[in-house]
Amino acid sequence: MANYSGPVCRFCRREGAKLYLKGERCYTPKCAIERRAFAPGMHGQARKRKTSDYGLQLRAKQKARRVYGLLEKQFRNYFDQASNEPGVTGLNLLRHLELRLDNVIYRLGLGASRKQARQLVTHRHFEVNGKLVNVPSYQVKPGDEVKVKPSNGVFDVALDASKVRPVPSWLSFNADDKSAKILARPERNEMESGVEEQLIVEFYSR
Repeated sequence: MANYSGPVCRFCRREGAKLYLKGERCYTPKCAIERRAFAPGMHGQARKRKTSDYGLQLRAKQKARRVYGLLEKQFRNYFDQASNEPGVTGLNLLRHLELRLDNVIYRLGLGASRKQARQLVTHRHFEVNGKLVNVPSYQVKPGDEVKVKPSNGVFDVALDASKVRPVPSWLSFNADDKSAKILARPERNEMESGVEEQLIVEFYSR
């Protein structure tokens, strides 16, 4: 599947919020939001107009896509999957996104950003339940064990940079051997706070 390879700071500026797409840089004064807190492009500083309901729903969907680093087709597939499951569609959607292997690696602090975590998974650095997994979208389940193969310095650097991000309670992490266990499915208060899942449901339900 294709991946966006252009500048990502423009996404944060477009959404008007930090999406933490560049790891440690996002916590420094070099962050684009700190320096240019307006949308990119020639009309970025133009007077803002009132946003329609559709516009709010679209922005919520785009923001979630960019936070988790997904293209439209894959994000829509997750929504379709979530809507066909019992329970609250918005919560189901966020759980699918949170339980992706690349997101779990990011949450554990083994990747400075989700993009780096995805790259590390693709480069075959992780095992799930003793088996090598190199698919970033692999869905982990409660009880699964994730372990780093014989590591290199990149994990130590990422762990040091991620100290500002506590490991959520649905994950258990052993820093000594860089292994983790999925304890439970995440609850809403343990997931991305900036994602407005109800607006996403409304967008796709039009």
